[in-house]
Amino acid sequence: MGFADLSIADIAAEYNLSLERIFHLCDQLEIAYKDGQTCLALEDVKALISQILSRRFDSETEATVN
Repeated sequence: MGFADLSIADIAAEYNLSLERIFHLCDQLEIAYKDGQTCLALEDVKALISQILSRRFDSETEATVN
């Protein structure tokens, strides 16, 4: 498994989320981390980004339906 050149802090900044929110997602996805500077495996980054984008899509869809 390769490593992405992204840390948890990088992902939080890119998607305008708090570190705590990313930590919570990591816990849900059972992704091991130490702190915000932890660099993640490529597959873990993909899983996190997928969750972030799907939740944004869900909330945007809900907003347009209501």
